[in-house]
Amino acid sequence: MVDALTRSMRASHVLVAILVSVSLVIAAVGVAFDDTFYLRLATEALIFAGLALSVDILLGYTGLLSLGQALYFGLGAYLSALVLMVVPSFWAAIGATALASALAGLIGGFIVNRVRGVYFALITFGMAQVAAKIVYNTRALGASDGLIGVPVIDINLGIVTVSSASPAGFFLLVLAMIVILYAFAAYLLDTPFGRLLIALRANEARIPFLGYRTMTPRLAAYVLAAMIAGLSGALYPMLRGFVSPELMFFETSGNAVITVVTGGAGILVGALYGSALLTLLKSVIGSYTVHHLIVIGVLFMGAVIFLPKGMMGSIRPAIERMLARREPK
Repeated sequence: MVDALTRSMRASHVLVAILVSVSLVIAAVGVAFDDTFYLRLATEALIFAGLALSVDILLGYTGLLSLGQALYFGLGAYLSALVLMVVPSFWAAIGATALASALAGLIGGFIVNRVRGVYFALITFGMAQVAAKIVYNTRALGASDGLIGVPVIDINLGIVTVSSASPAGFFLLVLAMIVILYAFAAYLLDTPFGRLLIALRANEARIPFLGYRTMTPRLAAYVLAAMIAGLSGALYPMLRGFVSPELMFFETSGNAVITVVTGGAGILVGALYGSALLTLLKSVIGSYTVHHLIVIGVLFMGAVIFLPKGMMGSIRPAIERMLARREPK
């Protein structure tokens, strides 16, 4: 007999499969029409979906509102750019970013997990702002101009080599990376560890009576989110060829929170769909007016009021019922 949480996760997997299928169609259309702009835009949406995924692990599953997740996204972007400018290797950049973001997440986790509620949100916000200002005023990191001149690299995947300059090829690589990050997070959250995080969100005071410490799972969730954000950020300079201090500013973290709430907090796949929608809206509305953020803000408020569970929170129950009917009695 499948429990409700596992069935919900399987429904999310169906939604991910649909997203991957649509993405493959987009890639095929982009190749057929020799499109560059929209393939690059879709790639950027996937990269920021990874950042939103990290926010959802904290907000949706652990109940922790992080307003500074851009700290780890920016760390991954800058470290990746620095590695690529010295050793133009995709795997070296990814490996260095994974280790650095895990270490930074561990240090940051020990700091922020000493507080709860609004204080947690404020400390994460403060840490990100301090890091952003340090980067902004460091000439070795390009200061306000950021780092430019990140080289185009050839990514050896064993059976095939993909260039970061190839719109379709790099789009598919990023899609694979984000799906892997999603699958890794989904696997962990569908284990007793994930149930413990949900219990923390529901009633942290009762966790010690079950024989568990509250600090350890909270810290583990924070490190996991930091690594996912960092690895997503590592892909950014490969796409754009530069990094900017703006990647660490509050706007980046705020957009990730908006993405999660719009897509559906506590529904991992919601982060992916929310990022796709937000990126599309920015592009389409921004082509008509410079005040596109006002329109997006109004749409966000409407989503909060009329879709409190987010887009995927309104769609996933139907898929869950379909899966429940197919389960053996």
